[in-house]
Amino acid sequence: MPKTFALVDCNNFYASCERIFNPHLEGKPLVVLSNNDGCIIARSDEAKKLGVKMGVPAFEIKDVLEKNNIQVFSTNYALYGDISQRVMTILSQFSPAIEIYSIDEAFLDLTNMIGINLQEYGAKIARTVLQWIGIPVTIGIAPTKTLAKAANHLAKEHPNWNGLLDMTSVHDPDVLLQMIPVKDIWGVGPQYAEFLTHHHIITALDLKNSPEKWIRKYMGVVGERTVTELRGIPCFPVDNNPSGKKGICISRSFGKPTDDYDEIEQATSTFIVSAAVKLRKQKSLAQALTVFVMTNRFAKGPQYVNGMTVHLPIATNNTAELIHHTIRALRKIFRKGYQYKKSGVIVTDIIPEQTFQCSLWDDVDRLKQKKLTMIIDSINTSMGKGKVKYAVQGTQRLWKMRQERLSQGFTTNWEELLTIDLDKVE
Repeated sequence: MPKTFALVDCNNFYASCERIFNPHLEGKPLVVLSNNDGCIIARSDEAKKLGVKMGVPAFEIKDVLEKNNIQVFSTNYALYGDISQRVMTILSQFSPAIEIYSIDEAFLDLTNMIGINLQEYGAKIARTVLQWIGIPVTIGIAPTKTLAKAANHLAKEHPNWNGLLDMTSVHDPDVLLQMIPVKDIWGVGPQYAEFLTHHHIITALDLKNSPEKWIRKYMGVVGERTVTELRGIPCFPVDNNPSGKKGICISRSFGKPTDDYDEIEQATSTFIVSAAVKLRKQKSLAQALTVFVMTNRFAKGPQYVNGMTVHLPIATNNTAELIHHTIRALRKIFRKGYQYKKSGVIVTDIIPEQTFQCSLWDDVDRLKQKKLTMIIDSINTSMGKGKVKYAVQGTQRLWKMRQERLSQGFTTNWEELLTIDLDKVE
């Protein structure tokens, strides 16, 4: 039976999340800022039409934002993550196999949908997500994941398809591939796009018709598989159980530069706590971690950047152990007299939890530690992130990011639940 895939992509996801609980924002230009309210990382369609570019520092276009009454929000990571989980839960009801590709994208395997009109089925998926969550989505359906990505791209770029394109029902898919620049094909990065364009491969159709041996020579096996997928032959199945990350980095810029070691220690400890939680969620252990600090390279004054990698004596995902090694490394790289802007941790050499090997000299009661971390994780999951913390994380979070335009945690904070005044409802 021929394979069929769908790519469901949430439209302007961060901006759409902000609109769910603020319906008056519908139709108005809106942007979301990066850490410390720095650069623009998400835009609504209305903001795009006004010429607002991705990545531009907000202070540089302050006049544009004010003149056009563009709504500005700080990133609300907790809210976006929760909304994403809700969307993915709904999508899983429409397919036996789902691959969560990113926070706002997922592949669905629709191969066994016998006797179902895929156009109508896709419309039902989009309608359900919009009605139940409030997030608009674009859907591309095709015989391969690469073509599904291409169909999704076309459905988003051309209003005629109303956010849904079923490429399996198109008589001549080559007509569609000719409309897609090669740089927009999934798996073709900027360098390959420049290389292909130099060799007169301009569109997805040009890439599809390129000689396999030539593609394999210059783009490797992955490039050859991309071409094969453009020809309608699936090479990439839906992976509904992806392997864990090989490295986890947690870092943040501070709300303001600081030379206070205690503040930096609290921040860096909080970062390693988050990394430990991620390790446990994917049932992995880290064998090494790197701690780094840096000043603001754009600011005046003395500059300092340093990092230290620690090879852990025993592979672990235990928070207390990771905090211990993090603080030891931080103390060695910290230098007085500098205004630090950022710190972070990276856990690497990650292995599956089931491959853990003990050491003859390990005197830690790991079963007891595991039970304790499970209890802490359970409390923080049910009662809210950070309800139970390690003392070294502190309580004031003076280092926290500047988020002057942060929206409420409508679904992630008990104290910020949506309230409705029935006396004002018409």
